[in-house]
Amino acid sequence: MLRTGTRVLDDADREELLELCARDAVANVFVAGRVEALGASPRRLGGEVWGLGAPGRLEAACWSGANLVPVEADERAVAAFAARARAQGRRCSSIVGPADAALGLWDLLAPAWGRAREVRRRQPLLVLDGPSAVEPDPLVRRAREEDLDVLVPACVAMFTEEVGYSPVAWDGGRAYRARVAELVGAGRSFVRLDAGEGAALRPLLPEGGARRVAFKAELGAVSSAAVQVQGVFVDPALRGLGLAAPGTAAVASLARERSDVAVSLYVNDFNTAAVAAYRRAGFRHAGVLATVLF
Repeated sequence: MLRTGTRVLDDADREELLELCARDAVANVFVAGRVEALGASPRRLGGEVWGLGAPGRLEAACWSGANLVPVEADERAVAAFAARARAQGRRCSSIVGPADAALGLWDLLAPAWGRAREVRRRQPLLVLDGPSAVEPDPLVRRAREEDLDVLVPACVAMFTEEVGYSPVAWDGGRAYRARVAELVGAGRSFVRLDAGEGAALRPLLPEGGARRVAFKAELGAVSSAAVQVQGVFVDPALRGLGLAAPGTAAVASLARERSDVAVSLYVNDFNTAAVAAYRRAGFRHAGVLATVLF
């Protein structure tokens, strides 16, 4: 344990950590989902969960892996986790979480870590915890292995547009394709293909009628209480045709086939078209997140 009072959690802390996450199941779905699936041992998690407070008195937590993700962290907890992160040096590609905690971490870490590539200070967290307000698109379905050749380019395009760099540059895309295939295999990838799946879109097909993705999304985080929709993408040539709201409603409906979970997503506040589409689908405000990208 560092003098900050933080410690690395392990399987003995699993239930207490999940109780902490349950205080806000929507905001904490990422950490809750990983711990439910893998436990709290760093050996299995591929990262660490830091805790503030002795066993039986856990006050706050912070996931430290590819991302830095605070859980129920007040100002005191933010200071403690920032001290630990500063001591180990930057290992993450982003900080993401409730805006006060994420930006508080960054304020304390910036002098040691240097400039961020981008700081997204206000990302509305939205949740659909009842019926959607629009009819779900019946042509949106779970993606299948045979869709990968058209799905992966759409995922690459979405990632590049959203994050600002290509996810396939360093290894030719092998690792990224494997991640997309993993989500498909888990039933967490959803797609609408335009060829043969919607007469209204056929005039926009390239010559020869080759398939392409009109709409797609994934469940980026899944817990027993909530899921988080990520990677929502509409083909640029098809934007403005009203695909996003019914498409997202369909993802929510399909996600609830197995369990009555809260369906959430977060969006950049400057993406007014996306915010409007999600609100048309019936999503309501549930908080504000922030992301610091390196």
